[in-house]
Amino acid sequence: MRRLLLIISVCSAFAAGPAHAQIRVQASLDHEKLVASVDPRLGANKRLVYDFWREVFEGGHMELADKYMTESYIQHNPTVPTGRAAFVDFFSKFAQPKPIEPKVKAPLVSIVAEGDYVVLSFVREVVEPSDPAKKYTTTWFDMFRIENGKIAEHWDGAQKK
Repeated sequence: MRRLLLIISVCSAFAAGPAHAQIRVQASLDHEKLVASVDPRLGANKRLVYDFWREVFEGGHMELADKYMTESYIQHNPTVPTGRAAFVDFFSKFAQPKPIEPKVKAPLVSIVAEGDYVVLSFVREVVEPSDPAKKYTTTWFDMFRIENGKIAEHWDGAQKK
């Protein structure tokens, strides 16, 4: 009976309302550790994607796209066209080249590699729908497929607006 009362009181506490707070998603400070791998192929794939993100995506150096992307690059984000040339044309309209940073600037949580796939996860801060004055964190994922040492395909959670 005592155990039953304990279970009921615990369940009641959770049912009473938000007794817990979200644990904020935290970025990693040690990017070199994220890129490292005991498997040389996975390490190379992680480095390729990491450097692409720094130099091309964040740095705006579209002239480096051919170093990282296949010509037939496939894009699954519905707002960005497929093909390396189309990617460069799209991002050149608003991405101005700037100094390339030694680390990815976006709040990077992890880099995971398996076979020819690399996933970057980032902290994403979002406005609370029920209270626009409040924000919470969640995670954004970008996944890449590597083919012959270049990025051949990309996925993320973007939706048309």
